[in-house]
Amino acid sequence: MLICFLMMALWMGACASPQNEPTAAEPAVVEEPAVVEEPAAVEEPAAEAAGQAAAGGLPEVNPLAVSGDIIVAGSSTVYPLTERMAERFIEEGYAGNITIDSIGTGAGFERFCVAGETDISNASRAIKESEIESCAAIGRTPIEFRVGTDALAVVVNPENDWIGAEGVTLEELAALFSADVTNWSDVNPAWPAEPVKRFSPGTDSGTFDYFIEAVMDKAYEGGEEKLLSAANLQLSEDDNVLVQGVEGDRYAIGYFGFAYYEENAALLRDLSIGGVEPSAETVNSGDYALARPLFIYSDAGVMASKPQVAEYINFYLSYVNEEVRGVGYFSAAEEALNTARNNWLDAMGQ
Repeated sequence: MLICFLMMALWMGACASPQNEPTAAEPAVVEEPAVVEEPAAVEEPAAEAAGQAAAGGLPEVNPLAVSGDIIVAGSSTVYPLTERMAERFIEEGYAGNITIDSIGTGAGFERFCVAGETDISNASRAIKESEIESCAAIGRTPIEFRVGTDALAVVVNPENDWIGAEGVTLEELAALFSADVTNWSDVNPAWPAEPVKRFSPGTDSGTFDYFIEAVMDKAYEGGEEKLLSAANLQLSEDDNVLVQGVEGDRYAIGYFGFAYYEENAALLRDLSIGGVEPSAETVNSGDYALARPLFIYSDAGVMASKPQVAEYINFYLSYVNEEVRGVGYFSAAEEALNTARNNWLDAMGQ
């Protein structure tokens, strides 16, 4: 019986499923990485697609892609700023020629509105109605671009020791450039009994026009005639001539754009007006009495037929605030500069 029992146990063990034998491992399920869909591209507005604005909403300018010549003439005051912007345009790749003539604002408008010889007119005053009419006669409509602010510097010889730190009033300044006054002492008895030597920009200059409006006409009826009939008066469209004249005579007085004074500060002495010195702060606050806007002008037809002109003006308006102080002028108010940029966009139909 024992033998039968053992044989039966062996037979049952062979038939049963083994409990400890490892089962074959199923292959691991490898999950594929999730596919992340990129958001659909959002189309930029047309103006941005053409190139993100360099400044104030204007499209970018690539000077390397600009060719063709540009002709500019006009204000001797605006000349250094336009020249600097032209130099930078060339430095950044423009390969054409920019001709810039310093001939005075009025003469510049003659060439732009009468002869039609220039593409851009520099101006240290706003264009006159008569000049707009002259432009219309040759099929041009002048477009104004404000580019900066100038302060007139009133200067004397460094040896002038009778005018104190308070400078002169507008009334005294007008008298010093008037035919009614011969000697310094005619204005103030404490000043020398010596003839006043007067140096003024010429009548084609926007600086002359501004001085007549801001100084002479406020003191006299017929202020321009009072100045032009004064003794010992030298007029010149070349500000360097005026600098040399004042530098060379102890009893001289002159006026011109502040940038020319800064270039020659070692040779001259500038005067406060009503106790206020010209500076970025006093000009922008309006405290300095002799500050004025600076402009360039062009025409939509010129800008369309000569794309290099439009590109240069765009470049000018985009970067002028980076250069204007280095030249010796002050930035235009942002609102005025934005108006100039919008004028460009309108002229280009954008």
